[in-house]
Amino acid sequence: MAQKFSFPRFRPDGTGASGRAANWAVIGIFMIMAFAAIAAGRDFLMPVTLAVLLFFVFTPLRRLARRRGVPDALTATIVTLGLVIAVALIGLGASGPVSQAAQNLPTIKTRLEQKFSELRESFEEIQQAAQEIEQVQAPDDEGQPAPIKVEEVSDSTLTSLMKFTPAIAGQVVFTLFLLFFMLASGDLLYLKIVQSFDSMAEKRGAYLALRQIEDSLGNYLGAITIINAGLGLAVGLAMFAWGMPGAILFGISAFILNFIPYLGAIVGVITSGLVALVVMPGVFWPMMVAGTYMFLTSLEGQVITPYFVSRRLQMNTVVVFLAVALWAWLWSVIGMIIAVPVLVVLRVLAEYVPGWEKFGNFLAGEEPPAIEDEDEEEARDIVEAGAGAEDESAARHVTAEVVEDAGKP
Repeated sequence: MAQKFSFPRFRPDGTGASGRAANWAVIGIFMIMAFAAIAAGRDFLMPVTLAVLLFFVFTPLRRLARRRGVPDALTATIVTLGLVIAVALIGLGASGPVSQAAQNLPTIKTRLEQKFSELRESFEEIQQAAQEIEQVQAPDDEGQPAPIKVEEVSDSTLTSLMKFTPAIAGQVVFTLFLLFFMLASGDLLYLKIVQSFDSMAEKRGAYLALRQIEDSLGNYLGAITIINAGLGLAVGLAMFAWGMPGAILFGISAFILNFIPYLGAIVGVITSGLVALVVMPGVFWPMMVAGTYMFLTSLEGQVITPYFVSRRLQMNTVVVFLAVALWAWLWSVIGMIIAVPVLVVLRVLAEYVPGWEKFGNFLAGEEPPAIEDEDEEEARDIVEAGAGAEDESAARHVTAEVVEDAGKP
């Protein structure tokens, strides 16, 4: 007999299980409204969130500089100017290849048409077979296979980028100014947060949580930035070795795109393959170029990053993918970049906020942190026992034995 479960039933007096159902209803409504507010206010919330994350990253540097006698305002100025210079150098390095690509749009259009024409001729036999099958299924239909259409490459994309450039620049400026004021204020933000708690133990816990957020974000973003820089260098050199145009742009793109888990690598592989399809003959060599990009990103994702990033900071891959998709829906590209840092912050908070232990356990990777009760051990016993079962009936039998053994004194 299968074990049954049901939703809480509403009682006429409004007590008991109906209260739990009402609570879940309120939570559901709150989440819907919260997501709507986050999506609607992204022009303001995106730079604020990014500035707060950068504040946690650079606060240890500010604290170190203060111990060396450097004022907080001077450290904030150096950090802000450093970020401006870094962004300017990236933009300067990418401006040349981007400008050249914009000037070569007619040539790219012509080559794409030629390449798709060659591909259409290569697959002529397959099209002929498909046409014969279609004629057999519908003998009265004398329609020809639809030709492959090549959309014109226009300057609409560049026009859109020029349209949104002022808004993006404004958000960048707002982020940098907010970061400057937060760093220049020293420990004022920490002081206000700690003051909002009552007991001394809660104040200490809040301060330790803030410090751990600093360490976790700094370690994660520091390691990821260095790894991505190495990946960008490797991709740039590989594209140069293949004779691809704009090897510098490929390296910069790989560095930036790799901050987006999974999707960034996919975009890079597709882009490199399409560009190679334009500049190289045939299909084999473009596939080799795309395969080289895929090999480098796979090596980084499967070997290098797990080795250098602390296991404590590794996340549940399913949760990471869903978080990237969710933040992409809410905040587009910036949302995909900040998705994992936000998960890192939530995982740290789960270790300090009462009742969030299981949530932190859910966010963790293959080796989640131990929960201070029997739930984790019991769950592991059931899952490990059921993993060896061939079907649902066998799983019911072996898990029943686990439950019986756990109930014995």
